[in-house]
Amino acid sequence: MTNSEIPTSKPIIDSLHHTIVVVGGGAAGITVAAQILQQDSSLDIAIIEPSDKHYYQPAWTLVGGGAYRLEDTIREEKDCIPAGATWLKAAAKTFEPEQNLVILEDGRAVHYDYLIVCPGIQIDWDKVEGLTDAIGKNGVTSNYSKEYAPYTWEVIKNFPGGNAIFTFPATPIKCAGAPQKIMYLADDTFIKNGVKNKSNVIYATPGAKIFGITGYCESLEKIAARRNIDVKYKHNLKAIIPSSQEAVFEKTTEAGVEEIRIKYDMIHVTPPMSAPDFIKNSPLAVKEGPTKGWVDVDKYTLQHNVYPNVFSLGDASSLPNSKTAAAIRRQAPALVENLLAVMAAKQLGGKYGGYACCPLVTGYGRTIMAEFDYDGVPKSSFPFDPTEERYSMWLVKRYVLPWLYWNRMLKGKPFEADMLAGIKS
Repeated sequence: MTNSEIPTSKPIIDSLHHTIVVVGGGAAGITVAAQILQQDSSLDIAIIEPSDKHYYQPAWTLVGGGAYRLEDTIREEKDCIPAGATWLKAAAKTFEPEQNLVILEDGRAVHYDYLIVCPGIQIDWDKVEGLTDAIGKNGVTSNYSKEYAPYTWEVIKNFPGGNAIFTFPATPIKCAGAPQKIMYLADDTFIKNGVKNKSNVIYATPGAKIFGITGYCESLEKIAARRNIDVKYKHNLKAIIPSSQEAVFEKTTEAGVEEIRIKYDMIHVTPPMSAPDFIKNSPLAVKEGPTKGWVDVDKYTLQHNVYPNVFSLGDASSLPNSKTAAAIRRQAPALVENLLAVMAAKQLGGKYGGYACCPLVTGYGRTIMAEFDYDGVPKSSFPFDPTEERYSMWLVKRYVLPWLYWNRMLKGKPFEADMLAGIKS
């Protein structure tokens, strides 16, 4: 048999090795790799990421509200990879932590000495019956996708009146405030366009509260009441029926669960989300309990609870906090300190206290800068009450944070001090 006759149906498996392998080239992966290289530029780091684009997803709410251009949320991935890191443009398929291996979709095996897992979160569009076929047309939209965020604005600005529904799912999601943010921007637009008196704005959530953190919750309840928004608690969206323009909810009551159907003229759906399937089905995932399927790490050290040379941060981790880019800002330094400690055979000293920040846009020119940690109470990086709406915080959300993201956070440079300086200047 000649070389040309050798069967090639199976991929040729190359074996690669890097000291540190980062799975995921989003906000978490780029930030943590950049910070490691800031500490020691000689380290051999590889980033596994299949996409050739990098997205500033926190601005997609503003895209849906007509206050930001989609193209301004996009950069080339190659321009975000830190200098000194190797980019493996591929998707991870599975992990073999006993052998220190990441197996790629193309069949290659990547050996590592230390592993950081941060591939982001998976959007499960198919978990809402009918949504996959309905999304992107006839008033059904979602800001949780770059494909549909511009359509959200088309729907909102052309809304003639009727039922405008905004939903929250019964799963963890990235940025738990985003489903409300677009609702308040829509309500402002309805007022501006003179259709508010013909509109019924509905917020449907499976929870018993409008927001999970005391203090911010009360402020948002007052805002919803002031705007005459119909908040429906314990309502979980299960299906979309495009033919009759109905949203089907499961409502939890003391007697059990009942089906509720609500007609919609527009509906912004926040779809269910979960850890990526290749994480759920791997040895790295939590096996049981409320964080089942997410990467099993200590909530303070970010070190894996079984494999000490594995760490995780960001949306795919089991950390019991809000899944936001701001959380990554505080997770990354703690992880880097602890990873370098493990590499030097020293005790872990880095501690992540659960910090997260959600700029709660409550209208054009108004934002509550909701900061909190594992204690579940309001915090503030600023010298004022963080539970109040402020124009200054809108400016931070709209202008300061995007600049800091691209120019500081992804470069592995200090962030919070720059944010405060930007507000004071």
